[in-house]
Amino acid sequence: MRVIAAMSGGVDSAVAAARAHDAGHEVTGVHLALSRNPASYRSGARGCCTIEDANDARRAADVIGIPFYVWDLSERFHEDVVEDFMDEYAAGRTPNPCLRCNERIKFAAVLDRAVGLGFDAVATGHYARLRSGADGLVEMHRAVDHGKDQSYVLGVLDQEQLRHSLFPLGGSSKTEVRAEAAARGLLVADKPDSHDICFVADGDNAGWLREKLGDRAPNHGGPILDEATGEELGRHGGTYGFTIGQRKGLRLGRPAPDGKPRFVLDIEPVSGAVLVGSHDRLAVDGLTAIRPRWCGTAPALLAGPDVTVQLRAHGDEHRAEIRVDEGADGGTVAVELHEPAYGIAPGQAVVIYDGTRVVGSATIASTRRASGGGD
Repeated sequence: MRVIAAMSGGVDSAVAAARAHDAGHEVTGVHLALSRNPASYRSGARGCCTIEDANDARRAADVIGIPFYVWDLSERFHEDVVEDFMDEYAAGRTPNPCLRCNERIKFAAVLDRAVGLGFDAVATGHYARLRSGADGLVEMHRAVDHGKDQSYVLGVLDQEQLRHSLFPLGGSSKTEVRAEAAARGLLVADKPDSHDICFVADGDNAGWLREKLGDRAPNHGGPILDEATGEELGRHGGTYGFTIGQRKGLRLGRPAPDGKPRFVLDIEPVSGAVLVGSHDRLAVDGLTAIRPRWCGTAPALLAGPDVTVQLRAHGDEHRAEIRVDEGADGGTVAVELHEPAYGIAPGQAVVIYDGTRVVGSATIASTRRASGGGD
């Protein structure tokens, strides 16, 4: 096959490209230029789309012995990922930009361009596994290394995209990948993994949003209120700086009467209020999600001991029952959790699993508190 290897400049994508080449594929390495001003993105070893990363990717391609190009997708990335990130926070929701990048950039824009140029597949350094199912569909499963499993951020891929994808690292551990990179003479063998959000240069999401949103911000301040009593406990500089479940950075005037920490329970962009309360008020036992994307056939109902959901990129699995109601934009997905989950925010993704197989994902629109209240 003719394969595009998406090379971020890290160790995982470099080894994935090398393995695809070893498998006999005709591989071309491609680095995605995602910033209209690379100096404004996170720099150094913690980045994933900087000038340093492009140079690391080029050197890795030279060692592997494959052609290498840089594709400028900065305008598409800004529109589909960065603008979406700002809009979601302004609306009081908590997006996952890495998941959105996979959906709209790496496995939409890149794959479309690759197929248009006559390539058969895109290989990436994500930790996930692909199998041929009994029904003829391509199934995506969790990686062998559960500590590095990235199937959560790939849950947006549909069947057509999976048929044109390669994940060469899904059966390996990160330790094995680093050792292989060193044995191959790849200089990125010991390069640290990227963290946080690539386009927030200093990791300060609230500060970045304050600068970029400007007049688009729904407010530039408001009260922090005790949810139970309505008492004003402090002031803030904009609701976009908060997410449900947040504990740090609240700067409350005085501690709670019981001495326990307070957490953000709700965000109201229109009124500008941030509501806080005790940790037990974060518990939810049900949620409704919208805009589902299915890796295969959309299920009507999923129930049983093997059905689980993951609600954060590095979160735990939760046993659940899933019901899909048809409608516009794919309908809605109702999730009934067998045990409460905590700090779940609208805008996050719920990714559905049947055992290790990824069924699909949807965007959380609302949650139901375990005590019976709603968000």
